[in-house]
Amino acid sequence: MSAVGFVGLGLMGAGFTRRLVENGHQVVGFDIDEAKTKAASVWGVTPANRAAEVAEAADIILVCVINTAAVEDATTGPRGFIAARDVAGKICVDVSTTELDATACVAAALALRGMDFVDAPVSGGPGAAKAGTLAIMAGGSDVAIAKISPLMGEFGTFTHMGGVGTGQATKLVNQTIVLTNYCVLAEALRLAQAYGVDAAKIPEALKSGFAGSNMLGPIFPQMLAEDFKPRGFARQVLKDLEMLQAAARERHLAMPMASQALTLYRLLNASGKSELDAASVVSLYPREEGH
Repeated sequence: MSAVGFVGLGLMGAGFTRRLVENGHQVVGFDIDEAKTKAASVWGVTPANRAAEVAEAADIILVCVINTAAVEDATTGPRGFIAARDVAGKICVDVSTTELDATACVAAALALRGMDFVDAPVSGGPGAAKAGTLAIMAGGSDVAIAKISPLMGEFGTFTHMGGVGTGQATKLVNQTIVLTNYCVLAEALRLAQAYGVDAAKIPEALKSGFAGSNMLGPIFPQMLAEDFKPRGFARQVLKDLEMLQAAARERHLAMPMASQALTLYRLLNASGKSELDAASVVSLYPREEGH
């Protein structure tokens, strides 16, 4: 198999690259945190010293970084893909959650070097990346999508949504549903506890009805146990909600539920819990004494 490039070796990047290695791919990886690059070498990732070096070593390069600025740095920055010797015919796949305007700008800049671009944000978390059960929503040309589909299919359900930018727009739809649901689950848990319900039974009791969901099963017990070890960070949720708010403002869309979730995650991060899991939003909801 040809080498696969990977930039960003945090929680999600670790899940992605472990699966790639387990599936027999040669993986060349880089993270601005040298410790993460070194850690990834333990499970078989060949370390690179900069993003441009990754682009030189592989024909398909995935980018999985923390925010839009990091995507821009990896792609169009002075040590990014455009600084590589030759990227013509190669494909950058951005699996991060990135601002729509920046997505268009990065795609245009890489096109000047002959490099294709696909925005393919994901939903499901690090465990799903490693297990190959992610939801992947992609925007890009038919040609680029056809070239990367076999590889991306190894990570989960890969759906072509349209041209460049439609993947990120679909991720905003996903985040509207998922991030408000964290807050709804927190309220539901406190209601159950207030009325003496054995909350541990809620997911099983409701799973066959309309309330059953991919989130109820894993997140409700996590909130009940107050297990806030990060699968993803509260600060990332806040970043995505701020991005969602900006996109809604651009099109004059009313999104009152998402706005309320934004307020709650602003409070959560301001209270010093930015490094905890998104499920820690339940800690903002007071418990009745004795429950």
